[in-house]
Amino acid sequence: MRKLLFLVVLPAFLFSCSNLKQTVENTPAPNLKLISTIEIPFEETFQNTKVGGLSGIDYDAKNDLYYLICDDRSMFNEARFYTAKIPLVENKIQSMVFQSVSYLKNESGEVYGNWNTTPTTSSDPEDIRYNPKTNTLVWSSEGARVITGNKQVLQDPSLNFTDLKGNFLSNVTLPENLKMQQQEKEPRNNGTLEGITFDKKYKNIYTNIEEPLFEDGNQANTSNGGYIRIYKFDAKTKKNTAQFGYKLEPIALEPDPKGSFAVNGVSAIQHYGKNQLLVVERSYSTGTRACTVKVFLCDLKKATDVKNYNSLQNQKLELASKKMILNMDDLGIFIDNIEGLTFGPKLANGNSSLIFVSDNNFSEKQKTQVLVFEVVE
Repeated sequence: MRKLLFLVVLPAFLFSCSNLKQTVENTPAPNLKLISTIEIPFEETFQNTKVGGLSGIDYDAKNDLYYLICDDRSMFNEARFYTAKIPLVENKIQSMVFQSVSYLKNESGEVYGNWNTTPTTSSDPEDIRYNPKTNTLVWSSEGARVITGNKQVLQDPSLNFTDLKGNFLSNVTLPENLKMQQQEKEPRNNGTLEGITFDKKYKNIYTNIEEPLFEDGNQANTSNGGYIRIYKFDAKTKKNTAQFGYKLEPIALEPDPKGSFAVNGVSAIQHYGKNQLLVVERSYSTGTRACTVKVFLCDLKKATDVKNYNSLQNQKLELASKKMILNMDDLGIFIDNIEGLTFGPKLANGNSSLIFVSDNNFSEKQKTQVLVFEVVE
């Protein structure tokens, strides 16, 4: 998670800087209609933990229960996830009622260390998904690549499998391009494994990096978007089976003052249909409090498998297609740092609900929001 300071069939076309091709599909896409929102107070606590940093959410339909991961690097409390109920009464959120808190454990069965005092033993939790087939969870950590005069940490990102109490079970086998390097190669710090989703049958796991690998080009700026990768893993063998290129949008607003921090990256993904993902791009620029959050329908069907490509630059290949289905700027309300989404329960009219949650970075200047949308096919 990038820490914020405040926080038609159209023809295929070529980008001027390469032979990367991206088709904009005229495929049926859902309409997302905002129906309810709530805000969790900044002072909220639960079982002696500080509630905040909610960067991933998933729904267990059988038990009408939500799993929410916290991106605390054990600096406020130990790395953890929550379960909660989010009652919908006449399609309106009444509250978020926390049920339990569980602490994440490493391979040795120990809780993760504090980033400030023992960074090499810490984790950076970002997303979480529940697998009803195995009654287990998978969660992602971004790891770290910090090379400064007084701190040098090279910690690989990870996808970790746990039981429902947070006890470590196993993790995936990382491809080489997700391993941290001392030189400017492979992943950038704070821009790696951000979103997770299973496919419909829980046979495959999709995950994405938030920002481009060094080899794949520059980060997004206000003129151009960068190129990230979406990774596909076999849920049983835990091996990477495919990678796909995806083009980010440019950063939405020029930062103020010019040249200060600004970012756009993919903060969450959700399986939608065969070879299809909902992709959340979250843009933030210094000088504004709100984020610009856009949701795209992404199709991987025609995308080139780039697993064996060392770089996306100067290649002739097909990117994942994308079609914008929502710009939250159009909602007319303040939108903060959206980092998680999941399908929720069916609404009274039979349509699906889609729930987003924002990460307040444990800052009193930001908000923890829960937004519920009706999915109109």
